[in-house]
Amino acid sequence: MTTEGAAVPRRAIDDGVALVTGAGRGLGRVIAQRLAADGWAVAVNDLRDGPAEETAAAIRAAGGRAEAFAADVTDEAAVAGLAVAVETRLGPVAVSVANASGPQPSIRLADLDWADVLGHLEFFVKSPLLLAKAFVPQMRRAGYGRLIHLGSDLFDRGSPGWSGYMAAKGALLGLTRGWATELGRDEITVNLIAPGWIPVERHGDVSAAAEDWLERQDLARWGTPADIAGTVSFLASTDAGFITGQRVTVNGGFHYL
Repeated sequence: MTTEGAAVPRRAIDDGVALVTGAGRGLGRVIAQRLAADGWAVAVNDLRDGPAEETAAAIRAAGGRAEAFAADVTDEAAVAGLAVAVETRLGPVAVSVANASGPQPSIRLADLDWADVLGHLEFFVKSPLLLAKAFVPQMRRAGYGRLIHLGSDLFDRGSPGWSGYMAAKGALLGLTRGWATELGRDEITVNLIAPGWIPVERHGDVSAAAEDWLERQDLARWGTPADIAGTVSFLASTDAGFITGQRVTVNGGFHYL
């Protein structure tokens, strides 16, 4: 089985299951397809049935194993139900990829309310917490686990109007490092991938921004979802068993200043 941009597949554990949240489109869909190409059975999560099933169907059409699971991963009861459903239909989860996110409006301080910040925290702090509490017990029983969080390099470079988003992404890094220390003795690794700007469907035409952006980047091309999916693939694999508590920046060598 192959997917666009996929390299030689890395080995998944036997009968291993990987969950990808927000996998109905964009970056999450490509991550799910890459993990399926690696040999993982993929639990495709999205808020809606339709997009999740589209991703799962594409994986199955390419020869992989996948099931769709619609659930709001910021809701405690929904995540608890998701954990039971995935284990029942596919098996215990060994890899959890926290990719889901919500609206990301640019709001400067004068207009920023606590509710705006909470919206980011729901996806980048609460959801990873719920996922970890739901799936770490399954990983402990299996003696193998990978928690992989999607952060952002925006936390390092900063940008006006994005303080709430950056605060939540910074908190996610704190969770990553703390949990890596707590879970290491259980053979569960916890890492964060910090992508640069990776244009996907929702960004539309980005050609007007290319010249200014790429002048500040070592690699003279846009990053692609496949670049992030390849990093997820490695961190999920047995090859990455001695890497934990790390932030892996994938931004083509973007210069912040």
